[in-house]
Amino acid sequence: MKSPTDPGRRRLLTSGSAALAAAGIGSVTRAVAQTPAALAAAPQAKPLPAYVSWKDAGSMIVHTPTTIETKRTAFGTSLITPADRLYIRNNLPAPDVSIVANRDAWTVAVDGVRKPRNLTVAELKTLGLDTLATVLQCSGNGRSYFPSKPSGTKWTVGAAGCVIWSGVPVRVVAEALGGVAGGMQFMTGTGGETLPAGIDPKTVIVERSVPLKAMEDALLAWEMNGEPVPHAHGGPLRLIVPGYSGVNNIKYIKRLAFTASETDAAIQRTNYRMSPPGTKGSPSFPAVWEMDAKSWINSPAPEAGPARAGWVQVTGVALGGVNAVRRVEVSLDGGKSWRDASLVGPNLGRYAWRQFVLQTQLKPGTYVMASRVTDSQGNVQVETSPDNAGGYLNSGWRSHAVTVVVA
Repeated sequence: MKSPTDPGRRRLLTSGSAALAAAGIGSVTRAVAQTPAALAAAPQAKPLPAYVSWKDAGSMIVHTPTTIETKRTAFGTSLITPADRLYIRNNLPAPDVSIVANRDAWTVAVDGVRKPRNLTVAELKTLGLDTLATVLQCSGNGRSYFPSKPSGTKWTVGAAGCVIWSGVPVRVVAEALGGVAGGMQFMTGTGGETLPAGIDPKTVIVERSVPLKAMEDALLAWEMNGEPVPHAHGGPLRLIVPGYSGVNNIKYIKRLAFTASETDAAIQRTNYRMSPPGTKGSPSFPAVWEMDAKSWINSPAPEAGPARAGWVQVTGVALGGVNAVRRVEVSLDGGKSWRDASLVGPNLGRYAWRQFVLQTQLKPGTYVMASRVTDSQGNVQVETSPDNAGGYLNSGWRSHAVTVVVA
């Protein structure tokens, strides 16, 4: 793994990945091969922006400098997404990288508690510690599959990853400051990005409110995958709201408030709303909050070329949103019939994704492969997600199916 320029980064995942590879765990047979024709047809890749030059360029798709996707073929089979393969989605340019020069000095204001105050990262580290694996997924992941072709980055499946966070539980911070004040119904996080001058801050500020219940498992995180949170991913401090889509996981968090109502910032009031195609967002439409049960196949992948006939490992990932994964099924015929897949690797908790595999023998031909997940509450991944103006929360198994040629 290439290392970002943030000071104090360690090599936990590098050594761990090497050990897994040596054991053969990280290399489940993909049964795919890139052909010269496929390579020749591939579009010219955009270079990585300088601020994320440490990422693995061969694993990423650069849409814009602030929207960078993980290739389907780069997820691997080792559960955790390394930092150098994790997607990027920023609503505003990041604050200057100098903020990570002294990470412990970063401050966050905590309001809506009985004893509001500012706390440094150093002080937060004295209050408590927890480690949690979560799926981090952009609200627009899968946008390119909606029939209305909504505007925005044409994400396929790569605006997601499974990440281990370490930090202090939000509920512990609230308790240390006397508890949440009466009448509060939301947890509101405000990012520390530098705002453009001369415009109303509320039109651009990254400030999101989620239901108060989300604080129970939320973290103020200073580590990601065993290393300080990279500046590009919200370091030195990021709010992690497990089970909620990425926009609610506030980078560079500068204010954490418990509030009686949702913020009136545009990113909450009119943006990230589940409004029908052709309409504008407003508080009358549901907010983009909790993720739905979702899964997709990573291998065989059409972009990797034809699969070889014979025994094939059909692999992918499945998440339950706010619930644990219970079951994954795979179809090789576009949903006409389904077979149970095996869940592989460790179970890292209800908010992490599970990797699955179906070992099957395939003859030459064309196959439409799909997967669907059932969560611990019995909710089954939907066949089709409702189209919407923003292209949010696409979890339909039919649109995520892949057509695979076996030769």
